[in-house]
Amino acid sequence: MIPAAFEYVAPTSVEEALAALAEHGDDAKVIAGGQSLLPVLRMRLNAPEWVIDLGRIDSLRGVRDGGDHLAIGAMTTHHDVGEDPLIHEHALLISKAITHLADAQVRHRGTFGGALAHADPAGDLGAPALALGSTFVVQGPGGTREIPADDFFVDLFETSISEDEILTEVRVPKHGGWGAAYEKFVRIAHQWPIVAVAAAVRMEGDTIAEARIGLTNMGSTPLRARAAEQALAGQPATEEGVAAGAAAAAEGTNPPSDLNGDADYRRHLATVLTRRAVLAAAGRG
Repeated sequence: MIPAAFEYVAPTSVEEALAALAEHGDDAKVIAGGQSLLPVLRMRLNAPEWVIDLGRIDSLRGVRDGGDHLAIGAMTTHHDVGEDPLIHEHALLISKAITHLADAQVRHRGTFGGALAHADPAGDLGAPALALGSTFVVQGPGGTREIPADDFFVDLFETSISEDEILTEVRVPKHGGWGAAYEKFVRIAHQWPIVAVAAAVRMEGDTIAEARIGLTNMGSTPLRARAAEQALAGQPATEEGVAAGAAAAAEGTNPPSDLNGDADYRRHLATVLTRRAVLAAAGRG
């Protein structure tokens, strides 16, 4: 289908984008890479009068070293994030997840910040960002504020970004030396995950010293498998030790039921994929 007619503006700075957003308010939509918004416009599920394109704001692109964290510009493409050497060294879990994200065309057009701001619970980046304890930096008329990952995802397609704010960067704490894995279960290639698990593991010898686990499509937002994280700490990185901890992965979740599987099926998948992801992250998979 053809989208409804709209006016288009492409500011070259965050300040210009915020001014346009303030001027047009509820009649405007912000577009980043367009991989989420454009299908919605084509199906006329939304018909904004104005589209504000962030694609010309160069300051929102790139990965930089922030000392104890990596700062990822919101308009950095998935491809560029996944290929960045700093990401490989300090946030390997994000690189692993991006290799599973859609296809090469989407990875070259879609943006890291755009996908996270879209807040699809079946998206591949929310769980890794949550597991690594990321911080989301947003800018609005009142200035800049930081939102911890635990507070960022509010509900289905809803974040704590206000209507007059724009996500500018995502700060990911460094996890150098941690193993990582992203296990994704789909029926066909490039599909949204029925369930996926993002796992980062810090080893001390043959023992799991610490595990950080994010769950994809196990509720209305990405989730941390905190019970499994606690159960895995101090366990040997063996099939038996990891399986015992992974059994708690679905605690506190509320997965959907749909044509791809009911809630109980997803809970079972979460335990299986957590076991696989943790073993792989620990170098045992």
